[in-house]
Amino acid sequence: MIETFDNPRPQRDYEIEIVCPEFTSVCPKTGQPDFGTITINYCPDKFCIELKSLKYYLQKFRDQGIFYEFAVNQILDDLVKACEPRKMRLTGSFTPRGGITTTVKVEFTK
Repeated sequence: MIETFDNPRPQRDYEIEIVCPEFTSVCPKTGQPDFGTITINYCPDKFCIELKSLKYYLQKFRDQGIFYEFAVNQILDDLVKACEPRKMRLTGSFTPRGGITTTVKVEFTK
């Protein structure tokens, strides 16, 4: 569960950037571990994301067989549901596998 707290300046547009460089999951095809960095940029409305709960939320992907594209979209959906931001951009940058790097970017605007 992703926890939130009241935005201390709800009348103002400002951007929060959260970088999570230790994201891990498992490739559903090979069973090999995948590593990446999840970067969250958002303009809060009434609520901000509480970081400790975000850390625990992201750790739930550690043993999941999941494609990058699904993971990044699911994280965005869950974060938007939790904090209802004015806008949010999420980027998943994954380490090379077989000489190929992948970056997945998704956005939400209220």
